[in-house]
Amino acid sequence: MGKALIIGCGGVAQVAIHKCCQNSAVFEEICIASRTKSKCDAVKAKLDGGKTKITTAQVDADKVDELVALIQREKPDVVLNLALPYQDLTIMDACLATRTNYVDTANYEPEDTAKFEYKWQWAYRERFEQAGITALLGSGFDPGVTSVFSAYALKHQFDEIHYIDILDCNAGDHGYPFATNFNPEINIREVSANGSYWEDGHWVETKPMEIKRVYDFPEIGEKDMYLLHHEEIESLALNMPGIKRIRFFMTFGQSYLTHLRCLENVGMTSIEPIEYQGMQIVPLQFLKAVLPDPASLGPRTKGKTNIGCIFRGVNDGKEKTYYLYNICDHQACYKETGMQAVAYTTGVPAMIGASMLLSGTWNTPGVHNIEEFDPDPFMAALNKWGLPWKESFHPDLVD
Repeated sequence: MGKALIIGCGGVAQVAIHKCCQNSAVFEEICIASRTKSKCDAVKAKLDGGKTKITTAQVDADKVDELVALIQREKPDVVLNLALPYQDLTIMDACLATRTNYVDTANYEPEDTAKFEYKWQWAYRERFEQAGITALLGSGFDPGVTSVFSAYALKHQFDEIHYIDILDCNAGDHGYPFATNFNPEINIREVSANGSYWEDGHWVETKPMEIKRVYDFPEIGEKDMYLLHHEEIESLALNMPGIKRIRFFMTFGQSYLTHLRCLENVGMTSIEPIEYQGMQIVPLQFLKAVLPDPASLGPRTKGKTNIGCIFRGVNDGKEKTYYLYNICDHQACYKETGMQAVAYTTGVPAMIGASMLLSGTWNTPGVHNIEEFDPDPFMAALNKWGLPWKESFHPDLVD
């Protein structure tokens, strides 16, 4: 049906590229672009020979002029941004300049401030509408699938949803004392920031890791989970009528938390530059350089993930609870794509979101969060492309 330009070549991007090649009826051609072209060439070498034509390119995603030149040369129908969240706005600027549809998996955050908000990207709405192109925000798992789950639950199970608890459990074991399952810089910024949740029309802020719950996850068992701020709360609060509260919880093991606390105490998680031997370095960026590359964790990670949403609301005047979730096996994901389940659960929905625009299934000019579209075709695609969902009508509730 068309061509996608994929910017980025980390673990998530590599999963998305694999899936684009599997879905060759939609992705007739892809161009993989990254700051390091050799990474793109290595992925192309693995996947060449199928029905999807693959090309590669070098680009600095911080530079709008380079992005514009690349898009003009490649002429894609959609740009799939799997670079860093710091680069969302430059890529959106390039898409505007070339009138090209845009998809990402994570909202913009300034490099010098650990701030997770949609306001910068929502400010592009009118310009994307006027240009006649679509920007699809947050087409990963959380945000992404969790947002589609919410739209699906509202469409098929509820007249009104009042409470949403988003639960992200990774029970995988990679054998390292401390490592992150996705970009260490983004992961640690997210975890060490203040938590927050939406209740009765306003944000309630908490200290990092202040609120802990234990939950018995299907096929995994009991795990400690902690309340975090997460970006889909912001958009769901606007797009779910009647909502009273939305919370996000993520599981962490004690080894991870102990190491993180120690690193925080000695200043290694700081994003403030310091001078070292006459050079300015950011401690968190240095820490990222010495930690294991998340893309290298695939062969050694065992166990499962369970990510989903528990909904409470009313249907036909009666109280109702409903649980939608997905379970992924790290080793099965690695066998298929060479990446573990955390990359897989983000890369597959990234491909699906791009396919929704490329096929014209979703086509509304402007800047939109993923829950604003009809969830049914996306939900069907999850089952088809490796993220089958399960449902329960009598889940345990989080207190």
